[in-house]
Order: sequence, then C-alpha cells, then structure tokens
Amino acid sequence: MAVVSKRNKIRKRIRAKVSGTSSRPRLSVFRSNKEIYAQIIDDEAGRTLTAASSKDLGSDLNSLTKVDQAKKVGTAVAEAALKIGVDTISFDRGGYLYHGRVKALADAAREAGLKF
Repeated sequence: MAVVSKRNKIRKRIRAKVSGTSSRPRLSVFRSNKEIYAQIIDDEAGRTLTAASSKDLGSDLNSLTKVDQAKKVGTAVAEAALKIGVDTISFDRGGYLYHGRVKALADAAREAGLKF
C-alpha cells in the first residue's frame, strides 16, 4: 500500500474542485526547498499556457530571500499571462498552506494585474 503524504491528500481535494478552462485557466504553484515554480494551465486542452520559476529568473535572485523570490515569480507569471491575454485565473495552491511563499506569489500576481 502506498503512503500518501498529507500534502498530496490536500492537493487531490483541491484539484477535485479547481480546474482550468480556456476562459479561466488554473495558476498552479509548486514549492521546493530551494525554488518556487508557477504555471498557468488550461486543463480542458491539457496544456501549459505559460510558466515562471525562480530558477528561470536567474542568479540575481540568489541574494534575495525566498519570499522575495516568490514575489518576483508571481509578478513574472502575471506579466506573461497578461501578455497572452489571460487576466482571470483560478488559484491552485498545490496542497501548500496559503502562507509565506505561496501567499507572496499570489499577492504579487494580483498586484501585477491577475484576478483570482
């Protein structure tokens, strides 16, 4: 029997309710110990529309705290989404608590123009 982590149980519960459409895609967040990743996904078509990560933004982020890196990623993914014509999204926190880096990314995306 496979051991399912608490985060994966929460993630499955969230994904049962949150899905992305072409008119309202899903902003998915993944947080590792070092990096943070965000994707905007159209689940109906099964494709990623745009993505951003702290790894992609370069080595200039290494001097910043993880929360500041998350803010930069949130701004970058929001700008990329607005560039392709997406302004309204549904937020998928990926089983993480809405706190710290996840909250910083979401708040920065809102400030950059995305509507949740």
